Amino acid sequence: MGRNSLRIKIEIMKRTIIHLKLGEKGIIENFPGEIIPVKLQEMGCLPGNEVRLLQFSPFKDLMYLNINDSYFAIRHETAALIEIKNVR
Repeated sequence: MGRNSLRIKIEIMKRTIIHLKLGEKGIIENFPGEIIPVKLQEMGCLPGNEVRLLQFSPFKDLMYLNINDSYFAIRHETAALIEIKNVR
């Protein structure tokens, strides 16, 4: 197996909102604009804004978040698309 095939098999996993623990914060870095609903963007789900995980729904399908002083719930699938970095 050559070096190039090893590089193809290695995937770099980005940290997303789904990786947050309860009460943990992160800074939104990137997301696919065409997939994230415009309403979320209007409510402050934009790169550079701080996100905090407040609560999970009983079956963990929804995540209750605070982003830019807005409170809302998003589906796990949507949260997995929003890349974040740690708050320092």
